[in-house]
Amino acid sequence: MSGHHRLAPSPELRRHWRFVRGLLVGLIAAVGLGSWWLVSAAGTPAKTPVGASHWPPLSATSAPPSVAPTSTNGPISLTASGPSWLAPGSNPAVLPGPLLIADGNGNRVLIIDQNGRSMWQFPRPGDLAAGQTFKAPEAAWFSPDNRQVLVDSEDTNTISVIDIATHKMVYTYGTTGTPGSGPNHVSAPDGVVMTASHDLVVPDAGNCRIITIPAGSHAPSHQLGQTGVCVHNPPQTFNDPSGLFPMSNGDFVLTEGEGHWVSEMSPVGKIAWSVQIPDVSSIYGASEVGPDRYATVDHTSPGQVLTFDHTGKVLWRYAPTGNQTLNKPSLVLALPNGDFLVSDKVNNRLLVVDPRTNTVVWQYGHTGVAGSTPGFLNNPTGADLYPPNSLSAKIK
Repeated sequence: MSGHHRLAPSPELRRHWRFVRGLLVGLIAAVGLGSWWLVSAAGTPAKTPVGASHWPPLSATSAPPSVAPTSTNGPISLTASGPSWLAPGSNPAVLPGPLLIADGNGNRVLIIDQNGRSMWQFPRPGDLAAGQTFKAPEAAWFSPDNRQVLVDSEDTNTISVIDIATHKMVYTYGTTGTPGSGPNHVSAPDGVVMTASHDLVVPDAGNCRIITIPAGSHAPSHQLGQTGVCVHNPPQTFNDPSGLFPMSNGDFVLTEGEGHWVSEMSPVGKIAWSVQIPDVSSIYGASEVGPDRYATVDHTSPGQVLTFDHTGKVLWRYAPTGNQTLNKPSLVLALPNGDFLVSDKVNNRLLVVDPRTNTVVWQYGHTGVAGSTPGFLNNPTGADLYPPNSLSAKIK
């Protein structure tokens, strides 16, 4: 046998080599798989547990871009993107669309989407023309054609109409800082409604009257109530008319702050019913919720929200305590899903309350902390739902 040839391995030795090779192959595969997992994990963000999100924002990742619906009467192209700015646990799905907010001490009106992302704001730097001012917006509504925003300021005695597309103030009524009852004067206007013909109907609270201002005019064409006569006897006289909300039948829900009166009144002043709301201190802006069901807020601290029928019977009352106590709420609006949007003014927040559980299911703004950066509000007073769910949808 030549020394250049090795002896063939025995069957037992071959089985031993196959076992060793199997161990080596398995070890190499395991090392490769572990390296791949480490590389992949390094490039994948960790999931944030529910309830452990930052405040603000709600989540560290951006929600999908939000686009406001298009108006059939005039397109409004508004988009939002970036991080959400909501309180932890908020459910954006409870809102039917974006919101218009009158941020009183922030001296601005803004539109945010359901995730709390900015879509539009007025005024921006350069929006105001020379000589124009914009301070202390009290209420803000969309116009019937969805192209404009109506704003009143009780503190400055003015009413403004703002074009959404151009960011320009296209009309004002009133003399800033000068209350009065003559042409181009109002006193603490508390709510404003624009008719389909663009006339303005204004509860002129300080003058205890309701006036109609023709489109583009600077003098009233019609008046209900007697100027300076502040007595509840509608439509002859009113006592602090502080809210006029359109109803589905073409009438209005009228609120009189003094005496806590709520009435149904036609556009020509005919009163269908009038009732005092019990166990309240200072009601604001009652509105229609459903058939013979209305909602209002008690603007005090601790505050409350309640619904009632035309006889004054209270159907639901929300008066939370503890860290959810309301501080001078200024507005409540019914949402299509049965929840309620509440402006908790002095707490610097907007809430959505589920009346079935009496729990807050959505919040924008930091409770008790004022600010003007994303996620903050400063004494928000008024709000409206984005078309087609806005109050102007009820204008006949």
